[in-house]
Amino acid sequence: MKLLRIICHIGIYEYTRMPFGIKNAPAHFQRMMDTIFQEEILEGWMVVYTDDIIIYSETWEDHVQYIDRVLSKFTSVNLKISLKKCNFCQQELLALGHKVSGLILAIDQNKLAAVLQNPVPKNIKEIQYFLGFASYYRNHIKRFAHITSSLYKLCSKDVVFEITKERRDEYERSRYELPNAPVLILPDFELPFKLYIDAACSQGSGASLHQRRIVYGELREGVIR
Repeated sequence: MKLLRIICHIGIYEYTRMPFGIKNAPAHFQRMMDTIFQEEILEGWMVVYTDDIIIYSETWEDHVQYIDRVLSKFTSVNLKISLKKCNFCQQELLALGHKVSGLILAIDQNKLAAVLQNPVPKNIKEIQYFLGFASYYRNHIKRFAHITSSLYKLCSKDVVFEITKERRDEYERSRYELPNAPVLILPDFELPFKLYIDAACSQGSGASLHQRRIVYGELREGVIR
């Protein structure tokens, strides 16, 4: 904050909170949070992403203890939180575009609405935006590299921008796959696994590890996270 001081004829002014728009603010804030909660992070029951904190545990007793430690740490360093933005003792939550629980990792369907309603891209910038968004969820989409190969080629500098039938079909298929993508599950090493591999396509090779688990009350084969 000292670097952002403003000097004027009536004195020196300094921010009391981190302002928006400062280039190095996110990195500085993340480093501060990592330093404050270093012990909790290293113990393996807490994740910090900027101002988002996730506390996870296997038992209710541990969870209450962890919450108390974190709130006490906030008090000791004079940091404040907004209770209306907090969710305590949840079995699943939404974080960084995903629905997360102790068993599954799924795409947050609320994040897809705007992209699914967009028309076919009309320029490279719109193609790049869509591919960047879809690629964030590529672990959920079977043969992602294959079904988006011609769209990626369209982003090359030496390629004339033209939405052919093949590219339109790839775009529509990619949009279809996003809301219908499978959930990813955590492994149970007491149960058998299935390994699927594919190296037949010219765009690349891939593999996925599967396991039959009970997800949302149904026995289904899921992809291992």
